[in-house]
Parts: sequence; C-alpha cells; structure tokens
Amino acid sequence: MSQTSETVLEIDLSALEHNYNYLRSKLQPGTKMLGVVKAFAYGSDSVAIAKRLSKIGIDYFAVAYTREGIALRKGGIQKPILVLHPQSTNFEEVIENDLLPNIYSKFTLEAFIETAEKLQLKKYPIHLKINTGLNRLGFDLDEMNWIAETLASTESVKVEGIFSHLAASEDEAERDFTKYQIENYQKALDTLLPQLDFPPIRHLCNTSGIINYPEAHYDMVRTGIGLYGFGNSAEEDKKLKPVGTLKTIISQIHHIKKGESVGYNRGFKASSATKTATLPLGHADGINRIYGKEKTGVLINGHHAPIIGNVCMDMLMIDISGIDCKEGDEVILFGKEKSAEEFAHNAGTISYELITSISQRVKRKLINL
Repeated sequence: MSQTSETVLEIDLSALEHNYNYLRSKLQPGTKMLGVVKAFAYGSDSVAIAKRLSKIGIDYFAVAYTREGIALRKGGIQKPILVLHPQSTNFEEVIENDLLPNIYSKFTLEAFIETAEKLQLKKYPIHLKINTGLNRLGFDLDEMNWIAETLASTESVKVEGIFSHLAASEDEAERDFTKYQIENYQKALDTLLPQLDFPPIRHLCNTSGIINYPEAHYDMVRTGIGLYGFGNSAEEDKKLKPVGTLKTIISQIHHIKKGESVGYNRGFKASSATKTATLPLGHADGINRIYGKEKTGVLINGHHAPIIGNVCMDMLMIDISGIDCKEGDEVILFGKEKSAEEFAHNAGTISYELITSISQRVKRKLINL
C-alpha cells in the first residue's frame, strides 16, 4: 500500500472482490445477490464500487434515496437498482431513471399506482416491504389481502420482489427474535403469493443473515457492510478485507511543557512534557468530536498514538511521545492495520457510523483496479 502525502481514503477494489466472493460462496448457485451501495457505498465511491461489482457478477443494487440511484445511472450502471426509501415526490424520477421503488405502505402503493397510471405505464416493477418486527418501514401482516386487492385493480404495476429486513441477525442472543421475523415473513408470503400472477423475487437476509441463517436466503440476499469488510463479528471480520483505508500525514510537531494545553477549550492539559502532532483532518472530514480526549487513536510507524483534546473542524492532535516520527510521516486512522471497528468501538460507536461519515472533501483514491 502506497505512502500518502495528504489526507486520502484509499479504496481497495481487490478487497471488495475478495469480500464479494466470500459472501457469494455462502449461497446456493441459483441465489441472487444484491449489493447495497447507499451513502456513497458506505463512505467510499458508489459508482466505482458498483462498476466493479457489476463486472464480477452482482445481480442487483440498492440505494436509500432516489438521487443516489440517479447518480448510479449517470455513472453508467445498468443493473437493476432498488430504492429502499423513495419519497412520493420523486416517483416520476424513479420511473424516468428505470429504478425500482420500495413500496412499504398503503400511501406509497396508492401514490405510485397514481403516478404510473398518469404516465400510462403497464406492469412497472415494484418491490413490497413487509414489516416483520423492525418497525421502521413496511406493510403489516394484516395488510396482505388489501395489497392483493389493490394490485388486482390496476395493470400499471407488477410485484417484482417482496422483502423484509432483519433487526438483529448478528446477535446470537436474539436468535429467537430473528426466527420470529423469518416466520412472519413466510406468513406474509403464504398469504400474498397465491394472489399474485407473477412469482416475485423473495429477499430477506442482510450480511449477518447470509452468514447465520442459510435457511432464509430465499431467492436473493442483500449485503452492504460485508462487501466493505465487516461481518458483524470478530470471527467473520477475519475472513473479510477492509475496502477503505483512511490515511493522512503529520502537519506539525510540537513539544508541550508540563501545564501547557492543546486545542480549543484547553481540551488537553499536559501533566508532563509531551510531544504532539497536528493532523490535517477533523470533524468536517468525518472524524467527529467523540473520538477526541484519548477515546481512540491512530497508527504512526506501527505505534498507537491517542487523539488528544477536542477534535477541531479541520485538524486533530495526537500524542506522539516516545514515537520516532517526523513531519510529513504517514498516519493511519483505520484500514487493514487498524480496523474501523476498533477505532469506532473505543469511542462508543460502530464502524457503520465512522465509515459513512467520511466527508466528500476527503480525496478518494482507487487502488488494485
């Protein structure tokens, strides 16, 4: 991996391919795989990630919002793209860009049918989401017959897929609840499928579901965090490779005397002579204030250096006492040498929040093309 001379997020496409192949190996030959590339592909580069996944055999993509799907289409992505949380005001854009809407309520189904009929469409593909226990989005189980009756009254749409989302598939302590969700999903299918004239794609499992619940893979699985190198358990993380490595450099070194302070609000006060380094990234780049005051740290020449004081908008400071380093040396915040999970956990958060927070002003660099 190359040395850097500025703040950069390296995106390793060979690691992405490794993770894809590992997760694909968990599936039966006929099972489809959907890659989740929302939030700039979990903080990386959605178009670059989608292009590589398209090349190696992904079947579907999913994004959170319509504009993310449009960006993929403008980037040349031709695979089916499911929009997980479309707003009714964007339904015409969904259709114009050949995107698949997640229809999750009576309101969204009626509104999408109204839009499709206004545009004189026939059998536009939609996916239905069932609420099996997560209680965010989705039709309740007692609404299946209403769905069937509503669909029977129009030729403007067809159900291409039916899905739900597992709340705690990574948590062994919640295994009974996950099985309860799987049972609820199957109940919805048992009610709805006989009333449809087209066999839909059934999909339920997320990354942890792929690994822990092979009996629930159905026709397609969805993977997001797993593609980027995180399996929701330490054991699975060993089998995956992190796609993103966030690097920066030492801008300046200071020698702080006992009693002197560092940063805003004197967030760090030296109890003894201390050597510090200032790095050119801060909370505007996604390294939020929660990571300051020695809650977590970075790697310099293989050594841990805690983040001290308050993280600033564009800078943060670290304690490099006892570390042989100089201005311009490379600093690794997370990646293969230091996991994003460790960096985040030490500050009381999760890898998802950390990696998706890396702002767009941080340079992205594709490696292992």
